[in-house]
Amino acid sequence: MVELHFETLFQQIAALLIIAAVAGAIGRLLHQPLIISFIAVGIVTGPALLGIVEVEGTVEVLSQLGIALLLFIVGLKLDLRVIRTLGVVATATGLGQVFFTSVVGYFIALALGFESIEALYIGIALTFSSTIIIVKLLTDKGEIEQLHGRIAIGFLIVQDIVVVIVMILLSAFGATDAGQNVGAELVAVAIRGAVFIAFIALLVRFVLPGLLDRLARTPELLVMFGIAWAAALAAGGDLLGFSEEVGAFLAGVALASTPFREALATRLSTLRDFLLLFFFVELGALMDFGDAGAQLPAAIVLSAFVLIGNPIIVMVIMGAMRYRRRVSFLAGLTVAQISEFSLIFAALGVAVGHITNQTLGLITTVGVITIGLSTYMILGSQRLLGWLGPYLGVFERASARDMEVPDDRPCPKVIVFGLGRYGGHIVEELHSAGVAVMGVDFDPVALAQAERLGVPTLYGDAEDPDLPATLPLGCAEWIVSTSPAVDTHLALVDALRAHDVEARVAVTAHTHAAAEALASVGADLLLRPFIDAGDQAVRALGYEPPVHAA
Repeated sequence: MVELHFETLFQQIAALLIIAAVAGAIGRLLHQPLIISFIAVGIVTGPALLGIVEVEGTVEVLSQLGIALLLFIVGLKLDLRVIRTLGVVATATGLGQVFFTSVVGYFIALALGFESIEALYIGIALTFSSTIIIVKLLTDKGEIEQLHGRIAIGFLIVQDIVVVIVMILLSAFGATDAGQNVGAELVAVAIRGAVFIAFIALLVRFVLPGLLDRLARTPELLVMFGIAWAAALAAGGDLLGFSEEVGAFLAGVALASTPFREALATRLSTLRDFLLLFFFVELGALMDFGDAGAQLPAAIVLSAFVLIGNPIIVMVIMGAMRYRRRVSFLAGLTVAQISEFSLIFAALGVAVGHITNQTLGLITTVGVITIGLSTYMILGSQRLLGWLGPYLGVFERASARDMEVPDDRPCPKVIVFGLGRYGGHIVEELHSAGVAVMGVDFDPVALAQAERLGVPTLYGDAEDPDLPATLPLGCAEWIVSTSPAVDTHLALVDALRAHDVEARVAVTAHTHAAAEALASVGADLLLRPFIDAGDQAVRALGYEPPVHAA
């Protein structure tokens, strides 16, 4: 082991930041999230190697601030109005996956020889996936607005809510000492919590609105207040026997319904990411490699469960809700890793004395393995789908593959693929105008909305080459595809051509490159949602928009 010694704390932090920047750049070249790079920095700079980072001290305080800001921003985005609109599939999948993963993970940990309390922590830690990483990967791939992307974000929000509730309960149990009456202490914690929440509610009702209006006139002061508010309530939660994490989360919830929550969340995200560097570095420094050989088999077994078992659980739940294999598989891949919340949860377990640093190191190792491999799985999701697609039919309900249009419904003149915001509005307008229209989608929720309007629907995927054979094409004049994915349009055009469909085809093009690609395969009409909306806005302002090239 080589240890580096510095004369001042500033020199130590400077060296740590330089190493972190280099490791982050290397991780980026390998298409890995920064979490992996920063944990690696902790291992390299910790006591096991260079000895730059000490487990206790400045790094620990900065890591606590980073966690507080993370929970504060989660609370900021947890508007109760959003929770009510998450939808059945997000709620059912999120809660179902958390339940089944934690139960199966618990029994796997027991079988690996862990004590009951450690097995419980391991099982729960395996359930949570990283919202930050998934949002970044789906955004980079342009899939955040696709059906599987929207469903994934929905159940990841459910997971975030569950992990916060679990940490609140853990804080309450951790507040009790061995010699105390547990029931009495829990009642006392509940009373203190009620008083704390009531105090925050009074501030939200009578103090914060006017104060925030004044502070918002100086954006820098508003950001400073946000940091101070998060730190103050985090400290208050710690003093009252909960935890800093719970107090910071409540600080965010208190501001979630204000008009400044998005500005605060946006401005604080960069600072949060910077401070979380120290949390992940501290985790890496805490990893005990003395038992690495003994822990590696357990880490591999648990990682295999997360990488394979978690997606299967999601596919089973979504298949039971009549989702097609493609959507359930792509959504399932997003839970094939554990998250920063899993590591925070395990660290809190160490803080209250429920688990050891060795168990925390095991969970961290599982995090490194699953985050690293799942990133490549998500980036190569379409290739994986091509390989595994023929074997995934077992996760589909028969009714999801064999739905037919009732014979008593009129033969449609327009068939619309994709009933999202754009396609759903097209169907609604055509139906209101008296045009016989039919909707096709693989989202049961979207189909149900169209059926409530009296529009006939078919459960199907535009990329299924056999789908045109099941469509009532006898009097169809137009087939409209509203998917944002160019590949979906191309697959549909090829399938229609293979079945000698005479109806004209209209497809959406969000970019100029997409328009050129679609025009080259013979699409009869290009729908340009963004350009058309811009033209309409220009006309509403009283001007005439320019003529766009086809």
